[in-house]
Amino acid sequence: MFIYADNAATTKTSEAAIKAMVDIMNNVYGNPSSLHTTGQKAKEALEKARLDVAKCIGANFKEIYFTSGGSEADNQAIISAARFGARKNKKHIVSTKIEHHAVLHTLNKLEKEGFEVTLLDVPENGIVKVEDVKNAIREDTALVTIMYANNEIGTIQPIKEIGAICKEKGVIFHTDAVQAVGHINIDVNEDNIDMLSFSGHKFHGPEGVGVLFARQNIPLVNVIEGGAQERGKRAGTENLPAIVGMAVALKDACSNIEETAKKEIQLRDRLIEGLSTISHSMLNGDKEKRLPGNVNFIFEGIEGESLLLLLDARGIEASSGSACTSGSLDPSHVLLAIGRPHEVAHGSLRLTINSENTLEEMDYIVEQTKEVVEYLRGISPVWEAMMKKENVDK
Repeated sequence: MFIYADNAATTKTSEAAIKAMVDIMNNVYGNPSSLHTTGQKAKEALEKARLDVAKCIGANFKEIYFTSGGSEADNQAIISAARFGARKNKKHIVSTKIEHHAVLHTLNKLEKEGFEVTLLDVPENGIVKVEDVKNAIREDTALVTIMYANNEIGTIQPIKEIGAICKEKGVIFHTDAVQAVGHINIDVNEDNIDMLSFSGHKFHGPEGVGVLFARQNIPLVNVIEGGAQERGKRAGTENLPAIVGMAVALKDACSNIEETAKKEIQLRDRLIEGLSTISHSMLNGDKEKRLPGNVNFIFEGIEGESLLLLLDARGIEASSGSACTSGSLDPSHVLLAIGRPHEVAHGSLRLTINSENTLEEMDYIVEQTKEVVEYLRGISPVWEAMMKKENVDK
């Protein structure tokens, strides 16, 4: 049996998206900036995609900018808000310790330029406290940036409430919604969001394309200089096939969002129930307020890398955390931030599923994970030491 359970890293591109992309490459191959007929057909396709994307998140199409992905969108949003704040002598930024590195590394860069960053602690359940955000905002706060849903442990943050506080205090609110868009209902107006980033390949669109939503009263800083594309805010000829494919995939995802979520929650909860029967295991993140397809567990006494390799040999493709840091030997900064000990955080497993998976596959994952964990613990000196100490303590 083969099971792909790493959808948080990337999803399989849908047939509808692929068909739309091939049609663009075959028939609408002009440059959207060209004035001739072929170029204007391309521009029409580009603007239709912009309108479709905007509708899916409740935005005005003039507030949508196409990027190379979520990381670029995060960078542009945060840098723009910071520069805008600095004009008014506001150089303080509020975020959390569980953000994606696209956010954290951008904040590190700004700190070196003289900005002050407050990274909020996050409780064990992985959900930031609204009161903590409120208390962290100061007179000189330029930006609050908090992710909509965590890419590792799947926890959904109280975005609407945080956005309301920022609105009341006149602070720009940005959210990295890469894991949320296409999976849960989002309306930038109802959620009080000023800037939002997402990426096409997280909801069955193509890789290498993303979106920055930014309200029209926020002046954007260019992170790529060149031509006048994207209303002069993102230079470079637009990747029209990818943009159209993303728009098609997002439209499909948003039109079926509740039905899809219902299926995924059933599968997710089956996995959580089964994996919870493994001794010395812990679910990471809140059990209810999490993405429909996200399951993240820690198994004490083993290394996550060994677990992944052995599961892969049995046809199960998963991860131990963010694909963006898969080459790192350090444990997840997210797991450390919610209080998991360093040695325990190494034994994590992230399973991210979609509605095409089955209950039979979930049972197979549980069965195989139990066997692999038991095997690894059987050859682990760390596990042996843990059991000896546990027996002594009894």
